[in-house]
Amino acid sequence: MSKSLKNISVVASLTVVSRLLGLVRDQLGAAIFGTSVLNSAFITAFNLPNLFRRLLGEGSLTAAFVPMLQEELHEHGRPGAFALLNKVTSWLLVTAGGLVLMAMLGFSQSRLVPGQEGKWYLAADLTVILFPYLALVCLAAAFSATLNVFQRFFEPALSPIWLNLAMIVSLGGAGLHFASTPMGQMYWLCTGVLVGGFLQMVVPAAVLVHMGWRPRFDLGLSPRMREIVRLMAPGLFGTAIYQINIYVSRLLAFSLNDSAATVLFYANRLMELPIGVFAIAVATVVYPLIARHAVERNYGAMAEDYRKGVRLVLIINVPAAAGLALLSEPIIRLLFQRGAFTAADTRLMVPLLALFAAGMPFFSVVSLTTRAFYALKDTATPVRYGAASFVVNLALSLLLMRWLAAAGLVLASTVAIIVQTVLLQSALTRNVRGLHFAPLWPSLAKVIAGTVVMSVAVAAGWQGLQVAMGGRMADVVAVAGLIPAGVMVYAMVLWALKIEGREELGALLAAKLRHRAK
Repeated sequence: MSKSLKNISVVASLTVVSRLLGLVRDQLGAAIFGTSVLNSAFITAFNLPNLFRRLLGEGSLTAAFVPMLQEELHEHGRPGAFALLNKVTSWLLVTAGGLVLMAMLGFSQSRLVPGQEGKWYLAADLTVILFPYLALVCLAAAFSATLNVFQRFFEPALSPIWLNLAMIVSLGGAGLHFASTPMGQMYWLCTGVLVGGFLQMVVPAAVLVHMGWRPRFDLGLSPRMREIVRLMAPGLFGTAIYQINIYVSRLLAFSLNDSAATVLFYANRLMELPIGVFAIAVATVVYPLIARHAVERNYGAMAEDYRKGVRLVLIINVPAAAGLALLSEPIIRLLFQRGAFTAADTRLMVPLLALFAAGMPFFSVVSLTTRAFYALKDTATPVRYGAASFVVNLALSLLLMRWLAAAGLVLASTVAIIVQTVLLQSALTRNVRGLHFAPLWPSLAKVIAGTVVMSVAVAAGWQGLQVAMGGRMADVVAVAGLIPAGVMVYAMVLWALKIEGREELGALLAAKLRHRAK
């Protein structure tokens, strides 16, 4: 587990860089476009290739590919693994490439459907430009998954950094200097997406070539390739339910008014920051481990690593959710309120971020729980409970958006993810008794105790700052001072309560300090 913690720290560190660059990218977009219909149209258009990316690249394909690649590597070494990679990427290129061509052709004819608001035609035009990103990032996901199986986590963790850098340079550099209209700036932003997708694909591919991989177009259907397809079928449907869930929510927000899709997107991005920094890092590192244990039928080791992963996720994301909800107003005001993003936009976004934060720990746990099912080659169970989550989300969204607008959409998705988490964990316990949640209750009780103490301290500090100074300075001190102070209070409480796993975390921190001292 010590090695796993080191890998998690590598992935988490690079993800911090990526999320900070993503924040800069979002700040730049908010300052230039605000919550205008142009920004909402871009967000809606970019959601569609991302939907299919997560279906084909980072969703069911990766979930089915990793266990098969582990088996191939175990039995036939790198040559067998690279041969399987060639088959997977060849089929992926054909499938994703076909989808790109069909989507570009279909959306380019959007004006054949008369009578729609202009913003829908604008979103369709931007979708035509952005859809090639799908093929690039799907191949990138297959290459990154292969490197993760080879225990190479550094280069895959760089992937989103390339996208964010390309978008920042394209919009903040070329867009501001060479474009004279908002639409011209938007074209430069779309160019940055495509350049970033190319870098996401080519960098991990180059690392694999250096490791001995030789790309070859191969549409042969080996037994393991057939098994991947068999595992993908229900997994694709299950992932589709979850991703369509998100996409439908954003389409409903786009239909509400010109700004709803933008504020919903930015609130979700802030919620994803702690999830991406740590929860996804944990899942990325733990998934190959539990997949290997499942291949070896070592369910005791699988349960142990799974519970350690869940514990790490909860230790970080429960207090992060509370802090994000308590300080949502100063965080949004400090990070976004400038340029075309106004105080009114901040007021719209604050309740959305607080509601998203409530579901954050559940989003984090579901990511790892779903992968545990995939490691067991059970892709059907997540489908059933994904369908239940979709029904809950859609029904509540249509009901609540009438009275609560965008906040109703967020509340619906939060309730849906809670339902999905409970159902998935219950089913996982039935499938493999050793994977039950019960041993984690003492740890969760300590996490909740630490979070309560931290929340009281942070809430009191924020009230005091508003009385003492107010304005932008209070926001700066809240973000720069109260967040680190809250982390310290929380850590002290957990240490005093002797949270499980603290020895491993302490050893990792000590090793890092010794390394820096050298």
